[in-house]
Amino acid sequence: MKNENKIISIYQDLLEAWNKQSAHGMADLFAEDGEQIGFDGSQSIGRAEIFAHLEPIFKHHRTARFVSKVKSVKFLSDKIAILRAIVGMVPPGQFDINPSVNTLHTLVVQEDEGNWKIKLYQNTPAQFHGRPELVEQMTEELRQLL
Repeated sequence: MKNENKIISIYQDLLEAWNKQSAHGMADLFAEDGEQIGFDGSQSIGRAEIFAHLEPIFKHHRTARFVSKVKSVKFLSDKIAILRAIVGMVPPGQFDINPSVNTLHTLVVQEDEGNWKIKLYQNTPAQFHGRPELVEQMTEELRQLL
């Protein structure tokens, strides 16, 4: 359970860095060879590339704030874990989740010499094509966190 809390904490740090629009804060959470796959399919590999991808986004746009709920943390070994979460986004200046950009987050983290780092962060759109009731169900579950 102690390591599960560490994994959740890393994920919360990632979201906090996004919500604060901190490219350094996000990139520093990744392993040197960590990978990020964005909502639009953009892929960045390595801390430097992750920072270079995020920094202009944060510099030129007010990004929506993430609201998330961790659904599971599974350990593949003592040193590798997968976190899965549902996520909504609250646009700048608004107070409600925009269901059209709901997403699923997957995080793979690995411990190396006592430090847990992100190996993979994937942000996948959760539109459930043809099943609008699932979008609404997810949105309502996330609204309870606002």
